[in-house]
Amino acid sequence: MLRKDINQLLTQTGPGTPMGEMFRQYWIPALLAEELPENDSPPVRVKLLSERLIAFRDSEGRYGLVDEFCAHRGASLWFGRNEGSGLRCPYHGWKYDVTGQCVEVPSEADNSSFCENVKLTAYPLVKVGDILWTHMGDPARRPDLPEFEFAHVPPEQTYTSKRWQQCNWLQAFEGGIDSSHVTFLHSGGLKSDPLFKGAKGNEYNLNDTKPFFEVVESEGGLFVGARRNAEEGNYYWRITPWVMPAFTMVPPRGDHPVHGHFWVPIDDENCWTYSFDYHPVRPLTTAERQAMMDGYGIHSKNIPGTYRPVANMDNDYLIDREAQKRGETYSGVAGIAMQDASLQESMGPIVDRSKERLVPADSGIIKARQRLRKAAIALRDEGVTPPGVDTAHHRVRSAAVVLPAAESFLDSCRDAVKATPGVRHASI
Repeated sequence: MLRKDINQLLTQTGPGTPMGEMFRQYWIPALLAEELPENDSPPVRVKLLSERLIAFRDSEGRYGLVDEFCAHRGASLWFGRNEGSGLRCPYHGWKYDVTGQCVEVPSEADNSSFCENVKLTAYPLVKVGDILWTHMGDPARRPDLPEFEFAHVPPEQTYTSKRWQQCNWLQAFEGGIDSSHVTFLHSGGLKSDPLFKGAKGNEYNLNDTKPFFEVVESEGGLFVGARRNAEEGNYYWRITPWVMPAFTMVPPRGDHPVHGHFWVPIDDENCWTYSFDYHPVRPLTTAERQAMMDGYGIHSKNIPGTYRPVANMDNDYLIDREAQKRGETYSGVAGIAMQDASLQESMGPIVDRSKERLVPADSGIIKARQRLRKAAIALRDEGVTPPGVDTAHHRVRSAAVVLPAAESFLDSCRDAVKATPGVRHASI
């Protein structure tokens, strides 16, 4: 179990909180590039780390992320007119550029300098891959742009989606480093999901319900190794990298694409789950890309025009008890993504970790909490830059391999867990 004060430290991410300030040291996903598809497209509401913001793309194609509310009388700029290289409040015509600077107040005299003293809070917004990333911390400590492999392969080799998840970021993230639940919750998907089925590793997953965990600290976070029995004298290892604060990669299966997530707090009771698939050495096939768009693999089928899953809390995730009885799904909920989200959301907005009873299979979660707490306190008390800010920490991969029983997973897989351009991922 976890003390309530530590749970609060880890789950609260608003301005001025230790974890919120830690998240502000990183470039984090703000929205998908598809949400601002062209110059002067409609502005988009963005809530991150409990801050209400507006994203827009101006007439020159520059991206802006600014305070949602006009500095005049607090009207929402979501209603604004995106025109003439700025976002104009429709209430009284005040206009702002992508830096948040007020550039026009129509009621003021032509020679007035009033605008010069009006500026909204604003954060940089930069496209890397399919995502628009922002850094909400001190500009003097702004790191280099993200170098995660999925965001740098050619566009035909990658796909990214996002979904709204109705729970705190931590309980969603903890599911991403929990390899033991796959044998149960996702057992149906290992047999039928087009982005999972057919891999030899699935047999090991399904046949061994008692994985042994070895957790190793990395420069940027952790490597979580889950060991299962394979053929005599060998073990099947699934290696999950975590890069702080909230980037994880799922160990791959066969020649299916590699996949993973980035969990971003909206506020303390909601988060965005960004999910990506990519292949390091080949384009995604038409069938693979369509499956991702249809909500297979780690992706969700969303309500058109939104990023809310079709299967959600309000409709009990379209649970099918007959499919559960037939063994098609273990929980009755269809789809890998919503199987995870349904149970994570069922815990409540912020789970009370003082009541939990952890076991050795939770060792990755325990270690991650310790690293998060230690890093947040070190930043707060001593100004120490947390792990994962350095872009060298981003160049990791997940792996799924069979090794002789006497071999250490990390010693044997040091090259496999490095992102090496042009080299296929290690997977069976």
